[in-house]
Amino acid sequence: MVSLLAFLFVLGILIIAHELGHFMAAKKMGIRIEKFSLGFGYKLISRKKDDTEYTICLIPLGGYVKFAGDTLEEYKGKQDEFLSKAPRQRAFVIFMGPALNYVLGFLCFWIIFFSGYPSLTTKVGSLVDGYGAQEAGIRAGDTVVAVDGAKVKFFEDMQKLIQNKKAADTARLSVTRNGREYSFDVRIKEKALPDLLGKKQTVGLIGITPADEIITVKHGLIEAFGLAVRKTWDLTVLMYTAFWRMITGNLSVRDSVSGPLGIFYITAQAAQLGPTALLHLIAVLSVSLAIFNLLPMPILDGGHIMFLIIERIRGKQLSLKAEQIITQAGLTILLSLVVLVTYNDIMRFYGDKIVNLFKP
Repeated sequence: MVSLLAFLFVLGILIIAHELGHFMAAKKMGIRIEKFSLGFGYKLISRKKDDTEYTICLIPLGGYVKFAGDTLEEYKGKQDEFLSKAPRQRAFVIFMGPALNYVLGFLCFWIIFFSGYPSLTTKVGSLVDGYGAQEAGIRAGDTVVAVDGAKVKFFEDMQKLIQNKKAADTARLSVTRNGREYSFDVRIKEKALPDLLGKKQTVGLIGITPADEIITVKHGLIEAFGLAVRKTWDLTVLMYTAFWRMITGNLSVRDSVSGPLGIFYITAQAAQLGPTALLHLIAVLSVSLAIFNLLPMPILDGGHIMFLIIERIRGKQLSLKAEQIITQAGLTILLSLVVLVTYNDIMRFYGDKIVNLFKP
């Protein structure tokens, strides 16, 4: 039950932010909004205020804002209808959905950096046989305080300094042991490891694994803002790089994309780790949703913006028949992707359990 509530909470936050972006932009442009819905299917709650019906529906896997006159079939030429607005105004309304998701992701990262997040210290947990740290005389329980004179406090910082070195290098590690400080010249060993996108990268290693010593790291408001900007930007670059590698066949779509079932599984894990992990998940999913929605694909916001650009160039809207064909094609592609991703999620997260059900 906790996992389900966490899943609905995370999904609800993402949907509300996205649809609220469309809603506020439409209001600013003077577009009449007929319906603001969270979820699809059977109406659980419905209330009408002014010209807008606000609903919460049974299936919580999305939402939508219904604008007056947003299709050629419904358009009557009134000034408060969606299609009566200039292409740039309509593009603004469409763009603000993903934009608010992007802002939400940034704000979550800012809160995390300001309020505090857990990080591993540089205390040595264990040593890997055949690597430089063990050979140099470093012991489990030692705490690394500097690498080549550069002070380190967190395992991640130490790891970055070591991984940038080559096999011919050595690293001078300063460690504390029983209240005293010692220095060791540690031989670097190179190894090819997969990065976040599965691409092999050669990194320097010394054979140290961290202890389970965790401290909470907090930053000032301004510093946290800067760190959130960088984190959001890094995630953006990572997402677009991943999309490009999937398009070029260098990254498996099967192993890289998750749907609602996968998000449920990940949310359940994050909920067990605490509010910071859940907030981090919201940040990552919100930025990812913004970027995905801006892809130039029919049905998605990016596809609608692309057609508005074409309309601006042509000087006229697409015909009703062309609109219907494109919409159907986009819907078919999207539904096929949903089926594929859902199947992959089932096999990835629950495959072993399913196999066990059929064992004698």
